[in-house]
Amino acid sequence: MKRLFFSVSIAILLIFSTNCLFANENISKNSEPTETTQTAEKFNPGPFIINHVIDSYGWHITGDGNKSVSIPLPIILVEHWKPTCFMSSKFHHGHNAYKGYAQGFTPETENKIVKLVAPYADYSGELSAIFEEAGIHKGDYAAAAKLIDADATKAIFDISITKNVCALFVSIIILLWLFLAVAKQYKRREGMAPHGAQGLVEPLILFIRDEVAIPSLGNKYEKYFPYLLTLFFFILVNNLMGLIPIFPGGANVTGNIAITGILAVITFLITTFSSNKNYWKHLVNTPGVPWWLKFPLPLMPLIEIIGIFTKPFVLMVRLFANITAGHIIVLGVISLIFIFGGMSIGLGYGVSIVSLVFYLFMGLLELIVAFIQAFVFTLLTALFTGMAMEEEHE
Repeated sequence: MKRLFFSVSIAILLIFSTNCLFANENISKNSEPTETTQTAEKFNPGPFIINHVIDSYGWHITGDGNKSVSIPLPIILVEHWKPTCFMSSKFHHGHNAYKGYAQGFTPETENKIVKLVAPYADYSGELSAIFEEAGIHKGDYAAAAKLIDADATKAIFDISITKNVCALFVSIIILLWLFLAVAKQYKRREGMAPHGAQGLVEPLILFIRDEVAIPSLGNKYEKYFPYLLTLFFFILVNNLMGLIPIFPGGANVTGNIAITGILAVITFLITTFSSNKNYWKHLVNTPGVPWWLKFPLPLMPLIEIIGIFTKPFVLMVRLFANITAGHIIVLGVISLIFIFGGMSIGLGYGVSIVSLVFYLFMGLLELIVAFIQAFVFTLLTALFTGMAMEEEHE
């Protein structure tokens, strides 16, 4: 137990130091010298935190500007049924345009790909050259917006491989490798004690079967058990990968509401199509409820029908909010070091000790939350499905 605690603490310390390194590199991004004073601006934690939480078109590793190291990802755009493919490195971290496309440079188009107006519809090069030619000053978003063709931008269908999509592929590869390896071990070591990856995965599989699937679904659990296992390990692996700040980790997959929304929709569909007539009968004519709450004022049926949609909605928001909030808190703790360090070097070192202690606590808490959220989502999916299949009692 002591060795496990020591190993986890060392891992969290390494993650902390890496996060601090990334934060230090982002200071230059938010502290470029101005033309008048040529002095660095104060570290702005807002953009630093948001840029690490949201999705992006490239996988940033280290550095900034021309000295940055990142993994470019494919940009795939379809405009009027005409596909255009190129690597995100063509945008040069948002400073360049390519064939008339650019990363949004106004607050309304941030984190989107836009199409430039007619004179620059096929332009490839630095955006600063266009701004100088049009006489647009830095921060003049109203003038910059005139360079964006709004109609053409709306016509763009973006199916790019973003950071979260790439992380999804990585997690799928990890899951396939893990379970195919475990399946081979089961065949080779039939009747023998679990070993290696088999010993790591088997307790979790038995836990989901004995504590989630069987109590919630009864005799029909085998039909839904493969999906419940897939759901649990998919959420768990992506939660854990989100805690690692270096490639292939660092993507906020389960903190993306689109991902959690799709998982919630799948739960909704499984629950709906697995339901029996008794389930719908209880929704419309709930037993034990006074008649005047069902007719002529259909209050209870209305509440029950709304509940069909609120259950998966709560699943979606719970996972998204818990994972995102954990990342924001950790990044906020790291930001404190550089905020106070900008006031005084000694104060920065002093705050770093407090931040380190709190980061260790939050790191362990996020590890626990990673397992809890995977378990809760799987458990509630099984419960909702089991309730929809419940037979009428005498």
